[in-house]
Amino acid sequence: LLVKRAQPPGKDLWAIPGGIVKLGETLRNAVKREIKEETGLEIKVGDILKIFEVIDKDENNKIRYHYIIIDFEARVIGGKLHPSSDALNAKWFSSVELKKIKMTRTTRKLLNKLMEEGKIK
Repeated sequence: LLVKRAQPPGKDLWAIPGGIVKLGETLRNAVKREIKEETGLEIKVGDILKIFEVIDKDENNKIRYHYIIIDFEARVIGGKLHPSSDALNAKWFSSVELKKIKMTRTTRKLLNKLMEEGKIK
């Protein structure tokens, strides 16, 4: 399940749904909320799959973004798939389709790792 980002960073690229953790919110509750907001789906959050640190700099070497990205395994338990205002689209992809679409660098790294491990076929 990927969303096509409507805003930077990653505007117009496919990515794992996600966003910020609100003050006082647990990681798992943030994952549930962000997935619901961006895709309309309700999920049961599983184990951590991968942790990324991204420091994006401009042409003058000034930091634009500094993110810690934590990707979780999850299972859909309800809701209906539809994109939110933060996403241009939300869609399930086959492994063949995943190799052909433009996506964020961290999403590509995660999906390549999962394919190597046989978790995506």
